Amino acid sequence: MKEFLKYLKKVWQYVHHLKVYLIRYIGCNFISICISVCVPILSAKAIIHLTSNALYQLILIAFVVYLLENLRNFCTYFSMYYSQIIYRESFITLQTVLGREMMKIENECMDQTSSGVFIQRLSNDTSKLADIFNVLNMYLSNLITDIGVFIAVFIISKIAFLYFVIMIVVLYFISYIRVKKRNEKDKIFRKKNERASGFVGEIVRGLRDIKMLNAEKDFSLELHRKVKEVNEARYAMAKVDRKYQLLHNTVQDLFDFGLIFLLVVLLKENYLEVASALIIHNYSNSIMGIDYFISNLLEQIKDFNLSSSRIFAIIDSDEFPKEKFGKKHLEKVEGNFSFQNVSFHYKNDKKKVLDHLSFEVKANETVAFVGKSGAGKTTIFHLLCRMYDVTSGKIMIDGVDIKKLDKDTIRGNITIISQNPYIFNISIRDNLRLMKEDLTDDEMIEACRLACLHDFIMQLPDGYDTIIGEGGVNLSGGQKQRLAIARAFIQKTEIILFDEATSALDNETQKSIQEAIYNMKKEYTILIIAHRLSTVINSDRILFLKDGRIEKEGTHQELLKSCPDYKKLYESELKSEEE
Repeated sequence: MKEFLKYLKKVWQYVHHLKVYLIRYIGCNFISICISVCVPILSAKAIIHLTSNALYQLILIAFVVYLLENLRNFCTYFSMYYSQIIYRESFITLQTVLGREMMKIENECMDQTSSGVFIQRLSNDTSKLADIFNVLNMYLSNLITDIGVFIAVFIISKIAFLYFVIMIVVLYFISYIRVKKRNEKDKIFRKKNERASGFVGEIVRGLRDIKMLNAEKDFSLELHRKVKEVNEARYAMAKVDRKYQLLHNTVQDLFDFGLIFLLVVLLKENYLEVASALIIHNYSNSIMGIDYFISNLLEQIKDFNLSSSRIFAIIDSDEFPKEKFGKKHLEKVEGNFSFQNVSFHYKNDKKKVLDHLSFEVKANETVAFVGKSGAGKTTIFHLLCRMYDVTSGKIMIDGVDIKKLDKDTIRGNITIISQNPYIFNISIRDNLRLMKEDLTDDEMIEACRLACLHDFIMQLPDGYDTIIGEGGVNLSGGQKQRLAIARAFIQKTEIILFDEATSALDNETQKSIQEAIYNMKKEYTILIIAHRLSTVINSDRILFLKDGRIEKEGTHQELLKSCPDYKKLYESELKSEEE
């Protein structure tokens, strides 16, 4: 219970703005409780008046019951109305909070965690948390109603009361064991469900590659294995429910029979009047419901605790470490930056990607990074954006250590156009508006013209309103990169990073993009990574990387003379173009 109260308090911090609806919801349920306690007593009196032929009193009681039942119907209606508002708003709030916290998680942690972990927690676990206030109110209201009935039985007959106490204890013990065993199985089920969801996500994202590799059979077998594991875990939960429910129902039926036998004995020995026996019998279903509501409330609490532990593991625990930024904010970033003796390796791989790397880039300079795959070029970009932190050394932006700068100063002034940009499953217009909410049509068209994309868009049936599929599946590789370049032109940040941004473009389009990029020279700090050296020969400087270090730097012509590896790459490219 201590764990439950701790998590309940945490959830309340996010949904306390709904307290007005919660009070109204509780008020409606309180009225329903009072009616539920009174109606069985009135019903018993109605039966007595019927048997004694007191018809006037019978009609009067029936009319009162009718009014009370109608009042309860209206209370139920408004109770459901407030319940739905509480659930809806809580669900929206909790999913938004969790989604926001997920976006703060360190990239290395994200790299090592299946997407299914986040999908399941965002969709299923938040639902459990959002529903807890309605669940608590519903079960506690019913429980209070049944306790009120229980007290009424105590007043009528101490013997019947003792019988019900024994019955509830026995039934509750059975339910307690069921909930405990089910909760253990539920933990296993959720873990397997996360893995299966993650694998399904990977199939959807990689479906084209799976088809090209003719690997449908292998993936189908693996999917079958994971889905089978999930459903076996779900079946194990259901098996626990089925076994203990049979035991519970059998024992309850035995107590039902025992109650009739007890009432007959009490009537025969004149310990009870007929009217009192009728009232106790009318109350019996409600009293037996005490066990049901206690056991189900216990199950809901354990379920809530499990979901809460999974959600708050993301929100406020060390299991999913968050990105940390400094507090210093620069209103105007000039675009100067430097790497000072920077080394970097990934947490699970001690091999250095960058090894004591030092260089400086001045504002509005265009610098290219060249080298073989694995030389550390893309890592430089990731470190500059603080997607990862350096292992040692410093990165400075306008003379300030990047670790002291806030997130908006860093990422609000740097745009990275990657080799495989992610395009969202919305319209082209909406993809571009993600970069700038008040984007005008003129700004959008100008950005697409610079990216050599406007003419293609205008050939589409819905133009800029065309939905382009998940991950931009309806676009070619070159079209996706041009759309990513258009997004960068809209952002107009001081530093623009091109990570193989023209690798998927044909030669003609590449020349157009190059022209657009170099039209931006002297206005922005531009960094370019490229395997195709023809895209970087006009850069102010070219840095040739090898094994995480700068082997040589200079202009294109200077490197042809001073760097044999660079010259070899360039000649190899020329030869492939001739072929």
